[in-house]
Amino acid sequence: MGHAGMAASAVRHLRAAGSPTAVEPLPRPALRAVREDERPPVDPAAFRRVLGHFASGVTIVTALDDRGPTGFACQSFASLSLDPPLIAFMVARTSTTWPRIAAAGTFCVNVLGAGQAELCRAFAVRGADKFAGVDWTPAPATGAPRLAGAPAWVDCAIDAVHTGGDHLIVVGRVADLGAEEEGGAAPLLFHRGRFGSLAD
Repeated sequence: MGHAGMAASAVRHLRAAGSPTAVEPLPRPALRAVREDERPPVDPAAFRRVLGHFASGVTIVTALDDRGPTGFACQSFASLSLDPPLIAFMVARTSTTWPRIAAAGTFCVNVLGAGQAELCRAFAVRGADKFAGVDWTPAPATGAPRLAGAPAWVDCAIDAVHTGGDHLIVVGRVADLGAEEEGGAAPLLFHRGRFGSLAD
């Protein structure tokens, strides 16, 4: 059984047992050497440069486990399904935060506003106390940290985990969500290595 199959089996087992969904982090995949007759892999610098032209919003994915709040800055977030309501985010297999989110089984996606670039930078640092001085309240369904000032939030339980090269694709089933009223903060955007915001 592949890594994706093991992750799906773990989720099904936990649901059948009536426990909160928790998923163990998957091992890093074995790297395959490129044969002489194969095209070499894409240059990582070129990959980053070209894909950087795709502007995206920025989020902070948070969770609460027995050690307290945890979270990381996440650019690769997307809505996935309306029925059932599902979202997805991608996380590096080397992430030190993911194992805690996986163990918690639940998380909150905080969509950042234009004035929250520094908050995003703080959550992108490894090993620091990311929640130092950060105001938050428990999200209503899961208790995961809902960050003050975030224009929108999505409260989720882990539904499935799939492999994607050096990343994991995490699917969340939406339990609750909310946003500022019409005319709220503009979104924080990320484009070609820089933060920005929408122009009128």
